[in-house]
Amino acid sequence: MVLNLLRLRGSILHLCRCFSTGKSAMEAGKRAAARYAVDTYVKDNQALGIGSGSTIVYAVERIAERVKDEKLHLLCVPSSFQAQQLIIQHKLTLSDLDRTPELDIAIDGADDVYSDLTAIKGGGGCLTQEKIVASCAKQFIIIADDRKDSEHLGEAFKKGIPVEVIPMAYVPVMKKIDKLGLKPILRMAQAKAGPVVTDNSNFIIDCQFDKVYDWKSLNTQLNLIPGVVETGLFVGMAECAIFGKPDGTITKR
Repeated sequence: MVLNLLRLRGSILHLCRCFSTGKSAMEAGKRAAARYAVDTYVKDNQALGIGSGSTIVYAVERIAERVKDEKLHLLCVPSSFQAQQLIIQHKLTLSDLDRTPELDIAIDGADDVYSDLTAIKGGGGCLTQEKIVASCAKQFIIIADDRKDSEHLGEAFKKGIPVEVIPMAYVPVMKKIDKLGLKPILRMAQAKAGPVVTDNSNFIIDCQFDKVYDWKSLNTQLNLIPGVVETGLFVGMAECAIFGKPDGTITKR
């Protein structure tokens, strides 16, 4: 029995080490992509759109380093509550689209990126603000670790296409989405009872799919459904995508 317990303990420790190593490699990729994007595209006297998610944390850290070291003058417009807090935390100059409606660049992560730069975003629930901010920028740059670099859209992000909806309309919207051949699932919260609620006080429907669509056409069809606020399909918006690898190198598309 003691021997079995020791073997079990050894197996658990091995799994923990593997998980830790994998997570460290993933974070190294995120950091590499973020730093490359900031060092390459951010210039003095720019207005920046700041995206949301785990990779953007490294981008904001690097922006703050450059502001301190190079005395850059930048305005930062957030795409979410998280982004706003990051800007404040790093003592960057906070603005908004009322005061700064035209942005030089927007940098944001993605959940899945296809070869033509069509992307799925919204895993963190901020898709509407993210798309608005990205649409206001002259250049939209996607940053991610290389797991998000997909041969087929939906390969990296299995939950499907996030769609933000007005709460009172979620049932009829789901019925209409189902008729488009997608499988709609209301996203449920992890730390509260009930559905996820966005920064805009709306719900999110994750639309699973099992075939290739004309993504631009599908995005239009979804947005035409009454009650839909916005989709997580970013079609024809990104100028480039930067993917970081575990060894700290990057690939750019």
